[in-house]
Amino acid sequence: MDAEIDHYAVLGLPSGEEGAKLTEKEITKAYKFKALELHPDKRPDDANAAANFQQLRTSYDVLRDDKARNLFHDLLRVKRERELRHSQRDGKRRKMVSDLERRERDATAPDAAAKEREEEARIARQLKEEIARIRAMHGTKEAAVPEKKSAGSGGGGGGGGGGGVDQEKVLKVSWEKVGEDYSADKLRELFSKFGEVEDVVIKGSKKKGSALVVMATKEGAVATIGSVIGHLANPLLVLPLKPATVADTSSVPKSAETERMSNLVGAGYQAFEDSVLKKLQKAAEKQR
Repeated sequence: MDAEIDHYAVLGLPSGEEGAKLTEKEITKAYKFKALELHPDKRPDDANAAANFQQLRTSYDVLRDDKARNLFHDLLRVKRERELRHSQRDGKRRKMVSDLERRERDATAPDAAAKEREEEARIARQLKEEIARIRAMHGTKEAAVPEKKSAGSGGGGGGGGGGGVDQEKVLKVSWEKVGEDYSADKLRELFSKFGEVEDVVIKGSKKKGSALVVMATKEGAVATIGSVIGHLANPLLVLPLKPATVADTSSVPKSAETERMSNLVGAGYQAFEDSVLKKLQKAAEKQR
């Protein structure tokens, strides 16, 4: 149909608003150029050559006639407006479809607030279970402590009564802070020659060092007294924290030295340690 033909396009010219601005001279020039291209003599093998050339002539005549050209412009305008309406309608339709799909997704999707509440409840439940587990663990430990204490105090004999460290296995070691000092590892090495050492606790001050050495057995503690000397330049004084008890000691008379040591307390015991240390140092100097 002629109404569907774009006469500007037939002549190879731009259509629409740009075509409306073309002059008659520009249209004639385009027609002549296209006529040379589409002339039937140039296309002997084209069965549609005559029809195409005739259409070219018709389009040229329409564009040369002012009334026909204006009517053609109106036709193009109506087509553009119709296409615009269709495009807008399609855009609205697409938006409506998109909105509908979104509402359907929102309707089927879980509520965000409900999801947050569910997550909060889950975490709170897990926290409650964890607190119950910790309380149960502490309750088990607290129940085990009295049982251990009662088992220790129920022995009724031996050493220190079954609770704590047996003081007869503890040695009090002291030395002067001169020359090479003694560490816990060094003391453990010296005392381990006479039996297993359970623990070494360093105390002391800036001028004088002291430590408590816990032996595994009473026999080991007794064996170290008088045997562990340490460095000659800095000898050790080793004394029992509590002298070992011997069965039926009432029939054995105490020596004056032992009785004197038992009566030493506080500053007197400190002076006794200092005097023994000095004697040991003098003895070590004579041996050099």
